[in-house]
Amino acid sequence: MTIDRRALLGGITGAAMLAPFLALERAMAQTASAASGSPSLEEQQAMAAQHDTIMQDLLGENLFRQEEIAMLVYPKFTALDLVGPHYFFACLFGAKVHLVTTEADLSPLASDLGLAIAPTMRMRDVPADLDVLFVPGGTEGTLAAMARPDVMSWVRDRASRARHITSVCTGSMILAKAGLLQGKQATSHWVTRPVLADYGATPVDERVVKDGNIVTGAGVSAGLDFAIALVEMLRGRNYAEALVLQAEYAPEPPIRAGTLDTTSPDVGNMMNLMFAPVAEQFRALSAS
Repeated sequence: MTIDRRALLGGITGAAMLAPFLALERAMAQTASAASGSPSLEEQQAMAAQHDTIMQDLLGENLFRQEEIAMLVYPKFTALDLVGPHYFFACLFGAKVHLVTTEADLSPLASDLGLAIAPTMRMRDVPADLDVLFVPGGTEGTLAAMARPDVMSWVRDRASRARHITSVCTGSMILAKAGLLQGKQATSHWVTRPVLADYGATPVDERVVKDGNIVTGAGVSAGLDFAIALVEMLRGRNYAEALVLQAEYAPEPPIRAGTLDTTSPDVGNMMNLMFAPVAEQFRALSAS
């Protein structure tokens, strides 16, 4: 099978990164005969063919899959819950990634901190059969989404046929409220992870938790780990490894305080007290 290298680079890197490649390609072709030592057009084509062969050997049929991925967006969601996974999903060559609004039109939706995201599809227009159903988290916005019968009905419907039912952060609370985590192992943000038990799930203190076709990520930054794990499930190890390198994902946080265990007791206690009322709000919805 012949690889369309321009389309592939567009799918993997996006237009912003593709443009310099195309400019360089044109410049090389124009100056090949004039610049001493520059590769000729034939040599360039040979190198491209060699790269295509290597790519096909490494990625095989995983290179050409066309997943349907629906990422729910609702008012006051947490942007990083969505944006990290979206980067990796959108880099899946051939995949169709839908940013699905809970609202009546496609107006931009502001996150909990004011960053607006432009959705691409309304809930009713989303394909019935999905490869991935993804739900981000938040606080006030997530609680509001959990209280909406139309959102819960849509999540249950699409989840009933989805290959992978997924979330990051308190997005797992939406899955739980929809009845999708009964008897399942799952994770969430550290504030709400224990609350999963109130919905019949088994809380697990891990960055990424897989149970059958349910894949949940812990709080906010864990969305990157979650996305990498899911890309490997969808496209294989080599594809996932290539995207990890492309994203230069090699975290070395200057402060290691991303869990209660690694946070100083004083700070951890302060944050626990601050978020305790939020946990109770999520707990209260389990009985409604």
